[in-house]
Amino acid sequence: MTDFSTISREGLWTKNAALVQLLGLCPLLAVTGSVVNALGLGLATMLVLTGSNIVVSLVRNRVTDVIRLPAFVMIIAAFTTCTELIMKAFTFELYQILGIFIPLIVTNCTILGRAEAFASKNSVLPSALDGFMMALGFGLVLVVLGAIREILGYGTLFADMDLLFGPVAANWEIDLLGVESGLLIAVLPPGAFLVAGFLIALKNLIDQGVEKRRLAKTGPVVAGSKRVRTTGDIS
Repeated sequence: MTDFSTISREGLWTKNAALVQLLGLCPLLAVTGSVVNALGLGLATMLVLTGSNIVVSLVRNRVTDVIRLPAFVMIIAAFTTCTELIMKAFTFELYQILGIFIPLIVTNCTILGRAEAFASKNSVLPSALDGFMMALGFGLVLVVLGAIREILGYGTLFADMDLLFGPVAANWEIDLLGVESGLLIAVLPPGAFLVAGFLIALKNLIDQGVEKRRLAKTGPVVAGSKRVRTTGDIS
């Protein structure tokens, strides 16, 4: 029986593509200079990952091992192309800003990895949930990274959100620091590496704290065989 809570927990935390598996780091570091860029790429990745997982699950018993991987790549490429066309139609300016990183979603190791490791071995509903949660975990890291870099680099938050949500989001920008420019390094590639490193370190510290509390309650697990003593008569 599929454990949906485990699938959700793995996608969001224990097997997070960005913080644990360290996959998709190229777009993660390249386009997270602001929240709108990060959110746009995160939503695009979610559409491709969830859709490809569903289709791979549907055809898993009809595709032979010889053509399995090429078929999975074609499915992912089809969803990437659809996502690219949707962004061109509705968020053209944001599409231009993200540039090559939208079509490069097809090469994201997370998407092909989930298709091969999970969707090709499970039914549609668990595969859809796995794709959605993996993409959600990846997207949340993108948005957090983009928010930190935008605050440090520009002193604002939610700037240019109208590129994604239209005129209704034109006034969503929050001026936090009241300065025209902040730390230049935050919006440059070295800043992306630094912030990502701090996020990974923070996750590891949280995991260590949780493990220490668990051991304090249950006690450490003693490795190796244990001596068993029996008493009384054995018939």
